[in-house]
Amino acid sequence: MNRTLLGPVRKSAPPPYDVRGKTVLITGAGQGIGRELARILHRRGARVAAVDVDERSVRAVVSELGSAALAVVADVRDRAAMQVAVQDTVEHFGRLDIVIANAGVTPNPATVRVMDDADFDRVIGINLVGVFNTVRPALEHVIAVSGHVVVVSSCAAFAPGMAGSPYMVSKAAVEQFGRALRVELAACEASAGVAYFGLVETEMTHAMLDRDDLGHALEAFMPWPLNVRITAAEAATVIAEGIERRAPRTIAPRGWQPYALLRGVINVVIDAHLAANPKVKDLLRRVEQRATTS
Repeated sequence: MNRTLLGPVRKSAPPPYDVRGKTVLITGAGQGIGRELARILHRRGARVAAVDVDERSVRAVVSELGSAALAVVADVRDRAAMQVAVQDTVEHFGRLDIVIANAGVTPNPATVRVMDDADFDRVIGINLVGVFNTVRPALEHVIAVSGHVVVVSSCAAFAPGMAGSPYMVSKAAVEQFGRALRVELAACEASAGVAYFGLVETEMTHAMLDRDDLGHALEAFMPWPLNVRITAAEAATVIAEGIERRAPRTIAPRGWQPYALLRGVINVVIDAHLAANPKVKDLLRRVEQRATTS
């Protein structure tokens, strides 16, 4: 093995990364994790460019934060609009240090067999293409100040995707995008991290799991501690603390960490169990029935 290429590897913690005076761009900042993260980083002294497709919600967040915040209305699926969002941020604050690609949506529950093509495209467009559109135009600015990028993946990236495969596909792809960024930016003295969350108390989660018996049934297949929910503020705090130590990855709730480490073995067992489970087969029939009749 070529030791010139692989070693020696020095394991040392990076110095603390103080966000005071830094400029942070956050997508999906009008609600949920993004909104809470804007509040937390603002309290810690950062200047915040809050990006969201919902003008009313993002302006409400910026009104709360005051002069050290900028409201940017943009759809992350629109590459040109995100280029303008980054440029407006740099022109307003003079620099861009930290980018957090947080915007995301869930699909309507459906199997691949019956899902709506447009719903698949919507989820991939926001959750995956939107991450690229957010990060790409910001990279030269981030590299210039040895900054940091966070892409928000999900524990769904390594969990079974039945009835919601577009979400799992998008988040698995974001994980790989973040891993590539981590290595590439290290060569430029900048850094990147991937954030993974299980169930977070957001409108997105409520719409997917809490609106009816079918959503409750989907959640019931998640064993403890994987079904533990955290608040949006708790998730945002995990990201904020990860930024301050340039963490390559953050995972919450903690119960997902063993799954993340052992997923190669666990997923083989879980997939086989779910494929043979008559309750899962019945649930998927119900999902398909609703998807084709609604």
